[in-house]
Order: sequence, then C-alpha cells, then structure tokens
Amino acid sequence: MCSTSFTGLGRAQQKALGSPDLPIATVPHPFGTRSREELRQIAGQCADDIARLLCESVVDSSAARQSVSAAPRAALIEAPSGLDELNRLFIKRRWGDGLLIAPPTQEAVEGMLRHTRRKPDEVVATIAPGMGAATVEYIAINAVMAGCYPEYLPVLIAAAEAVATPQFHLQAIQATTNPAAVWLIVNGPIAKWLEINSGSNCLGQGTWANGTLGRALRLILQNIGRALPGEMDRATQGQPGKYTFCCAENEEGSPWEPLHVERGFAADANTVTVAGALGTWSMNMTAKVAEEVMAMLGDTMQYPASSDYVYGGAPFVALSPQHANLFHRAGWNKGEVKRRLWEASKLRAGRSRGSEFERMVTGRRAELGEIRPDTMVPISEKPEDITVIVAGGTGSHSVFVPVSAHTRSVTKEIALSE
Repeated sequence: MCSTSFTGLGRAQQKALGSPDLPIATVPHPFGTRSREELRQIAGQCADDIARLLCESVVDSSAARQSVSAAPRAALIEAPSGLDELNRLFIKRRWGDGLLIAPPTQEAVEGMLRHTRRKPDEVVATIAPGMGAATVEYIAINAVMAGCYPEYLPVLIAAAEAVATPQFHLQAIQATTNPAAVWLIVNGPIAKWLEINSGSNCLGQGTWANGTLGRALRLILQNIGRALPGEMDRATQGQPGKYTFCCAENEEGSPWEPLHVERGFAADANTVTVAGALGTWSMNMTAKVAEEVMAMLGDTMQYPASSDYVYGGAPFVALSPQHANLFHRAGWNKGEVKRRLWEASKLRAGRSRGSEFERMVTGRRAELGEIRPDTMVPISEKPEDITVIVAGGTGSHSVFVPVSAHTRSVTKEIALSE
C-alpha cells in the first residue's frame, strides 16, 4: 500500500525484495491535510482495493530474496582513464554523490581489503530499502570512491552492521521525507590513531577522516541500499549532513565516561555509533551557572514541529567541554544531566495546533494517557533515551541533534585486522 507520490518507491522496493509484480493499493496524496470524513472515505476505498487485489492476484514469491552469507564479487568494467571522463561516467550511472570521486581501481580496492580478515564476498549486512548485500568488497569499493585511507575500512564495516540493526530502522531513515542523515560517532583509541577530529570544528570541514568516513557511509547507503535521491530516498529537502556526518567524541575533554563505556564496552574498545540525525542546532550560552545553562538547553530543545514530541524520540545533545565541565563542577553526573534535560525540555502540548495536536495525542496516548493542551509532554519516554556526548573545542557552544523519531542509535565494536 502506497500513497500516489510513493508508488515509485514501492515498485523499486518490491523489485529489490524479489516480488516485482506484487500489486499496489494506492492512496491519494497528500492525506495529512484531509478532514476526518475524507480520511474515512479514503480508508474505506483502500480496504476495498486491498480485498480485491488479494482475491484477484496470484504472485510468485519463489524469487524472494533469501538471507545469504556470501554474494558475487564485484564486476570489473572498462572505464575512461581521465578523471573528468571517469566522473562523468559515474554521474551518468548515479554511482556518486555529486562530488569528485576517487577511481575504485582493482589495485586500490585490494589495498583496502588488506585491512580486514573478513573475506571479500562475505555479506556484512543487508542495506535497506533496496536490500542490497553489503559485502566487505562492496564496502571497500565505496570507501575508495569516498577517498578513505585503507585503514578506515574496519570502521565502515562496523558502521554497515550498525545501520542494519533492526532498532536503527534504516528503512524509515532511507525512504523518509525527513532530512535524516546518518551520523557516525567514533570512540576509543582508534579515533586518535585515525586522526578523527573530536575537537574544534569536529562537525565541519577540514579533517580527512571525518569527511571521507561520513561520505563513504553515505555512498554505501546509496549504492548498496539503492536510496537514490528522488527515487527511494524521498527527502523533501534533505540536508548537507547527507554528504558526510562524522566525528569522534572528545573523551579527553569530558569529565564523564565516554559513550561506548556508558553502553557497556571496555574503555580501550573501539566503537562506532550511528544516529539518524535530522540536523544540528547551535546553542550558544555564556552563563556561568549550571542551572541557567540547563534551562536554555531545555528551552532550545522544545519546538512544536519536532517529531520527538509526537512519538517519543531519542535525541542527542553534544555538549562542549566548557558546558560539560560546568555541569560536572555543579556535582552532576551524566545521568543527572539527562534527567535535568528531560525535565527542562518538556513541551506544553497546546503549542501544537489543530491536527498536529491530535497527532501528538494519538502518538503518546498509550504512554502518557489523556493529553490536554496544558499537558507537559517529554521529548522522550524516559531520561535515559537522551544521549549526551562531549564534542568540540574551546567555546560556549553546544549542539542539539534531533533524530528521526522511529530510530534508535546503535553502537558496534570495530574489529581490527591486527
């Protein structure tokens, strides 16, 4: 069942899942602005269509994709020798991201593969929505295209595993109209070894590892997951973070245990965390009192158009070392910071109007019970759903990162070849 604007996505995913002839029941688009009576009529017609299609259609499901542990090796193609001509070829075939790519030659890919013990044809993950088999070799090819150094490959293998974890809901992120981008957060000694920036401008330009790692994951999501813009990737506007979005946590600047330790990994373990980020909101606060800074953080996190308040999300706050240490001096551990953020960011339900208020009532009723305009709605079901990391350099700026509401961040350990 698809709305009329998403039938192309439906057909593409049916083909990827091995049932290209599966019939589709269509719903007129848009329906979010329809009256309840119109929606009732649309739902009735859709139910009739589904019943009719179920009775009339015979679908051969024998070709449905099966889970496999290995996939065919990548094919070699004849490509132009000049970089300009090569990039024109990649643009034509939609293998790139709009920026210059590095040629994924056989030699370059083999050099990348030497940094893992896993076999080239081993399937690391199945990448939605196209359900492509992300083999070690296919991951390496996209890493080369993005400009990654060979030693970056283990990070991308772990990231591919993480995005395919059911709780991350990659399907929802890849095919949404939201501007969701996958944010990579690296923890452990590997961050220093690979020189991944965790300090000043860590979410901006200027660091090779940050730029190419985030870009490589985007190419994996596009080329293996087949989330091509305008096709299965249905983002209304998108965001710059869909080119690349990667940093390390500033563990040295943090007064608390880092993210990977908080999630049960050893302090010397190397991990990568994936989060379905909708963007970044800069929060500049020069106050010297912890309670004042906390109040402004909570105020900034509140906005009626946030899907976090409709469904109960799992947002991120990246605190600057200045703010993190201000809270630490106030005697707050990370758990206390989360609790205070959760309380300070509660949104008065009445700030959402009309049908948006009704959507919030429907989305949070099971959790909160009856919701009235004066009900204070939390951004997440519980304080622990808010993730707090320390990132960035000197300055009074922290960052709020709302996430796509149905996704939950996932952390995976990075397996090194030596």
